[in-house]
Amino acid sequence: MIENQKNSYDSFLNSKYLSTKHTNYFPIYDQLFSRFVGKPITFVEIGILGGGSLHMWRDFFGPQARVIGIDNNLDASKWKNDFEIFIGDQGNPLFWVDFFSEVGPIDVLLDDGGHTNAQQIQTVISSINNIKSGGLIVVEDTHCSFLESFGNPSRRSFVNFATSNAGKLAFRNTSICKPEVFVKNVESITFFDSIVSISINEELPETSTKISNGGISNKEEDFRNGKMKAWSKTGNSLINHMKKISFLKKIATTLFFFKLRIKNYCMEYKFRKYF
Repeated sequence: MIENQKNSYDSFLNSKYLSTKHTNYFPIYDQLFSRFVGKPITFVEIGILGGGSLHMWRDFFGPQARVIGIDNNLDASKWKNDFEIFIGDQGNPLFWVDFFSEVGPIDVLLDDGGHTNAQQIQTVISSINNIKSGGLIVVEDTHCSFLESFGNPSRRSFVNFATSNAGKLAFRNTSICKPEVFVKNVESITFFDSIVSISINEELPETSTKISNGGISNKEEDFRNGKMKAWSKTGNSLINHMKKISFLKKIATTLFFFKLRIKNYCMEYKFRKYF
């Protein structure tokens, strides 16, 4: 945090209305949101409750920011004199269609709403193409993906959704060359304790291409998989020779991938406690 720069914890304390947050969130807020302070951004928070957090964000971002609140409780309408308030269900895609048709693209969306898998996932799906380049979707309380009271753990939890799509960012690589449409403008998906941040960048290339600096090569042996045993070298040599014969090419490819799967299985067993 830059000295004398406004921080989110002070703004939290400055709000005269009730707000509850987890202590580890404030350094994350400062890391993610400080670059928006004092700028004419559009900031949207889902989950108004006592109104304290809306006033917190007004204090933090400054008077130039357009701060919008979303809640499914009609009582939240009482804050309409101070902020733009929308009443609706974040888990309903039609709500988001109406919301973005009225509000337009936004800079930051902070989801502190209902925390169910369906609500968090639908919010990201409906918002991801309505975030300005350089903007963020930040989902709070992702520890709910592990709580029984939210129907978890589940294969369809929000954390598993985010993890799956984080992996798909690599699909831009020309070795795979199957860019995912859903994450085509996503630069990064960052995981914190109970927070997931999705960064949007509309200027990303469609594919990631391997290049060389043209430097001098000493033709070093590739040791990425460790120094191979003599029998392993012989096996690889046999497979490579088989690939040169067209009708054996498919068999050679099958053997190669079978070998990799056996190796991966042994690795997975060794590191199983970390997954």
